[in-house]
Amino acid sequence: MTPTTSATGAAAFLAAYDEVLAARWPAGTTSTQIPTPYGTTHLNSYGPEDAPPLLLLPGGGATSTVWYAQAAALGRTHRVHAVDLVGEPGRSTVGERPIRTVEDLHSWLDAVLDALGAGPAALCGHSYGGWIALHYALHAPHRVRSLILVDPTGCFAGFRPGYLLHALPMLLRPNAARTRAFLAWETGHAPLDPVWLRMREAAAGLPWARPVTGPRPSPEVVRGLGVPALVLLAGQGRAQDAARVAAAVNRLLPQAGTAVLRGASHHALPLYGPVTAELNRRIEEFLDAAAG
Repeated sequence: MTPTTSATGAAAFLAAYDEVLAARWPAGTTSTQIPTPYGTTHLNSYGPEDAPPLLLLPGGGATSTVWYAQAAALGRTHRVHAVDLVGEPGRSTVGERPIRTVEDLHSWLDAVLDALGAGPAALCGHSYGGWIALHYALHAPHRVRSLILVDPTGCFAGFRPGYLLHALPMLLRPNAARTRAFLAWETGHAPLDPVWLRMREAAAGLPWARPVTGPRPSPEVVRGLGVPALVLLAGQGRAQDAARVAAAVNRLLPQAGTAVLRGASHHALPLYGPVTAELNRRIEEFLDAAAG
């Protein structure tokens, strides 16, 4: 990719990103840039400024914009902050110090929460964002009021081999067509939001940083989680076996709430209309119970 085509592609992506915000996010949404040792972190926020904070971490490639339905619903009782992961697609920018380890992710989130200055926050992550959220809650439970994991990957079970096989062409040589084909396969051709999908496809092929990956937290460490937790799983997801993940959660975190969303696939979450109402209701009920 030449510098000219890269600049053109980046401009098209940012325009598509802004279109999702304008078309889907509720009126009153604000955007914030937070400086951290690892670069500038972009947040899209909605809800009363004096309400309890809720931090939303997206799955890989999805950007903060994917949480628009949760912002509208949960922003009635919380100050919702949806985060663009540094190095991933979005409006966050990479600094001179790259995020290379789980410890770097911890320090990055520490800096984001320090800047918000709102005390312990509810933390919610989908997919890769769930992996980050779980690691952070284990690292700094005093900073996490409650933890919500939406079909988290790499936390309680491995990927299905078939999922990785289908993802391989998109991972090796990403482009819009391969991204579209992969999402259609995983979601069973569910009608994903076309405005968001254009943004997701526009991100494909741009030079993003390599995400931090690593092993699952050890069972002994997970059993020591001292934060109220809710785990919501995609019943029709092809990334992992929902029943296997639920069994692992029940074994390691018997005190956590666990539910399987029957109509959801992994990549349809959290924005697929037919399951959004149930997803939001379960999160809202959990947050209310955790606050009480």
